Amino acid sequence: MKNLMNTPQTIVDDALAGMAAVHPSLQLDAEHRVIHRAHPKKEGLVGIISGGGSGHEPLHAGFVGEGVLDAACSGEVFTSPVPDQIMAAAKHADRGAGVLFIVKNYTGDVMNFEMAAELAAAESDIEIETVVIADDVAVEDSTFTAGRRGVGATVLVEKIAGAAAERGDSLQQVAEIARRAAEASRSMGMALTSVTVPANGKPSFDLPSDEVEIGIGIHGEPGRHREKLTSAAEITRTLMDPLLAELPGEGGVLLFVNGMGATPLLELYVVAKEAAAVLGEAEIPLQRSLVGDYITSLDMAGCSITLLRLDDDLADLWDAPASTPGLTMGGSR
Repeated sequence: MKNLMNTPQTIVDDALAGMAAVHPSLQLDAEHRVIHRAHPKKEGLVGIISGGGSGHEPLHAGFVGEGVLDAACSGEVFTSPVPDQIMAAAKHADRGAGVLFIVKNYTGDVMNFEMAAELAAAESDIEIETVVIADDVAVEDSTFTAGRRGVGATVLVEKIAGAAAERGDSLQQVAEIARRAAEASRSMGMALTSVTVPANGKPSFDLPSDEVEIGIGIHGEPGRHREKLTSAAEITRTLMDPLLAELPGEGGVLLFVNGMGATPLLELYVVAKEAAAVLGEAEIPLQRSLVGDYITSLDMAGCSITLLRLDDDLADLWDAPASTPGLTMGGSR
């Protein structure tokens, strides 16, 4: 396999250094592999951090900036950051009103963020709240997880919680909004090809050219089943039906069509068209949308679909301005 890297051992550090080098709004704490805002938000506002294994860019470091995260810590590829890294990120994010941890539901991430919260309680005066994202409807328990995996909703929760923090909500209020958004979200993904981890240099699993994997995780974990490659319309419906079956509440939705890293935007918009058609058939208003590569799996070809049931407050927070390397919004739909 071909990769643009110096060595597998330095790829994460090199990428973080590159991000900081080209984005003046960001700074790198190289010792802890933490990207944080170069110009912190004002005192008295809630700080928000997230993090996880590298390989999912722009998640998480690419969402550090105005309106979203204050800091993000990166582990090795597909490997959780350790508690010391998370604590360093929390210290960079703290503005005196507490810090919210947004954590994808993977065993290592949950354990290490919990340990960091315990360290914060024992060694600092930073108040911590934690929200765990578990939106993947594909499987109940899987490789790396107890319960459902945290996938696409992570992006939406980070944006919504970030806006709540920017407007001055308290730590408890920001955490409640983040939980509400997480609980109102459902996701499911599929793969056309395997992921190749740079250190391994070969595909993580074998997927014949005429088959797709339905319900994969963002680390290449197996999904519900394999089936023959069919039309985008049929694949999209296969993903949408379980989402609609479990989507809570009533009213309109935010539709998030996410690329896994190697799928052209041309194809993602085909999926978006088909997903919008399924929503129309179900008489569910499509109120907001996001299409593109936001939570990826290195070079995997495929996509995921996330639906978030919106209320007025969640919609307003989604629309709030944001300026980050991976997501910029100017307050419009």
